[in-house]
Amino acid sequence: QVQLVQSGGGLVQAGGSLRLSCLASGDSSRISVSGWFRQAPGKEREFVGGIKYSSASTYYADSVKGRFTISRDSAKNTVYLQMNNLRPEDTAVYYCAAGLLLGVPTVPAPYRNWGQGTQVTVSS
Repeated sequence: QVQLVQSGGGLVQAGGSLRLSCLASGDSSRISVSGWFRQAPGKEREFVGGIKYSSASTYYADSVKGRFTISRDSAKNTVYLQMNNLRPEDTAVYYCAAGLLLGVPTVPAPYRNWGQGTQVTVSS
């Protein structure tokens, strides 16, 4: 069993930065990939990025590439989403997800474990 607890988020002006954290507890051997997703009102949950633990390889949606960075601190069992140069269209509830997976899925279904979600609001 894996539990994911998110922190961070909030309100920021366009061009600003925020960092989200996702702390994993429980059986960490059941995690090989962590992903970040977001969901804006009236829209489907969309892939933001992910990290593969074995290689520390990261993958990003085109909409955030060059602005967002995913990293992991294995000693702290925490994955981070650093968001820079934020735009109003980045406003959404952000979720971390994790699973024992091959590759980094860009759709929500394969991920078995989810954080509680955190609101990110970017004002113009």
